[in-house]
Amino acid sequence: MAELNVTNLTFTYEGSFDPVFTNVSFALDTDWKLGFVGRNGKGKTTFLRLLMGDYEYTGSIRTNICFDYFPYPIREEEQERTADELMEMWKPNVETWRVLCELPALALDAELLYRPLKTLSFGERTKVMLAVLFSGEGDFLLIDEPTNHLDREAREIVKRYLASKKGFILVSHDRDLLDHCTDHILVLNRSTIEVQSGNFSSWWENKQKADAFALAENEKHKKEIEKLSAAADRASRWAEKNENSKIGFDPIKEHERNISTRSYIGAKTKKMQSRVKAVEQRINREIEEKEGLLQDIEKVDDLKLMPLTFHKERLIEARDLTLRYPDSEKPVFRDLRFELNRGERIFLRGSNGCGKSSLIRAIRSRAGMDSRDSAVSLAPEQKELSPLIEGTLYVPAGMTISYIDQDTSQLSGTLREYAEKHGLNYSLLLTLLRKLDLERQQFEKNMQEFSEGQKKKVLIAASLITPAHLYIWDEPLNYIDIFSRMQIEQLIESCRPTMLIVEHDVRFTEKLATRIIEM
Repeated sequence: MAELNVTNLTFTYEGSFDPVFTNVSFALDTDWKLGFVGRNGKGKTTFLRLLMGDYEYTGSIRTNICFDYFPYPIREEEQERTADELMEMWKPNVETWRVLCELPALALDAELLYRPLKTLSFGERTKVMLAVLFSGEGDFLLIDEPTNHLDREAREIVKRYLASKKGFILVSHDRDLLDHCTDHILVLNRSTIEVQSGNFSSWWENKQKADAFALAENEKHKKEIEKLSAAADRASRWAEKNENSKIGFDPIKEHERNISTRSYIGAKTKKMQSRVKAVEQRINREIEEKEGLLQDIEKVDDLKLMPLTFHKERLIEARDLTLRYPDSEKPVFRDLRFELNRGERIFLRGSNGCGKSSLIRAIRSRAGMDSRDSAVSLAPEQKELSPLIEGTLYVPAGMTISYIDQDTSQLSGTLREYAEKHGLNYSLLLTLLRKLDLERQQFEKNMQEFSEGQKKKVLIAASLITPAHLYIWDEPLNYIDIFSRMQIEQLIESCRPTMLIVEHDVRFTEKLATRIIEM
């Protein structure tokens, strides 16, 4: 057991005017199972990189332990090599037998260590890296979003595995994973950093109570300030009027006044002015107590969606549908049957490679065949190989589809250029991105400088401002922060658009799915 002490940590990226951290201080125990949460772009990955010594900073990070970071980098030329060949580079002095001991808990066969990385699925590669990561002793492990792109089964395996471990920081936006695998939460709030015992749900419950209390206190202080300000204004006007009456008077109308009355009026005015000063001091104290109350409030702005209503009830129908690619004899899947009717939210569920994205590709392709304007893709332009269709896949003509791809790698240029390219209302796009907590400083940057979560928000915002009959989203929540996920949940619950979604977030699926299709 050791401590990690962070004192007055300040860091700004070279060439940027916006500090990521300013005089941040906190302490944590390296024996904890620590969940790390915060809005996209707040600096979670940056902090892990600071711990690894990748950047220079001011302040201090004091500890006597070593860090190791997930995921391990893999260069293009290393794709031909095996994990057994690379693990010594990933984790110096690693012992193969320790890695082999970790594999059963991750439901992996030992032979995966000896296969070229390019032959491993994304989930297999993730689990192999986790086995290497946890095969040492005494390291404090920094785990950055291990479940992105993993299917439900792989997520469950990783969840059980991490729940059995300790001594790590886990960056994740998956509420189910955080609840099962953590006993402390490190939170990058809007203006502060806090460490709290418990998992995400317990922190969120406490957070909501604290926010409600802060809002109530803020209202109380506002009313008190208004009352005191009104009293101070009345007293100030009375004192000024009284002071002006000291000199000069009409002896006929004010026969009771004489020259000696001036001292009495002056004393009374001075007393009233002292009272005004005391009230102003109370106002200042109330303002000081009010300041900072709302600095960490997580206000989730309501989003808006403009779905169109299609004239037909049935939007998609698949009967005995089989998909295969021209270069493969084996079908992706066969004999699939389902219908998507107006107002439904169907979630496609299945392991990676079972054909979810291929089905979406076939639907988009079929819609494009039926009508030139039926497929509205807001993803990067990509050369896609359309699958061959056997059986029936019905997509009506004239239906507008708004699509989010899971890939953001092609996003480049400014937001203005992106809006012009895709015919989007630029002002509306920026408004929605602000509601999704993308800071104004980002608006003039090249999107290649955005974090993965910020890039995904661009695709989501673009989809939301596009009126459509059907919204097809392929893993839209990868890298999206927890608070934005809650916003999107509220939006879909209130607007009830027709949707076909691939998403592995358990909470998101449970809350929104009207039907789940197992692929």
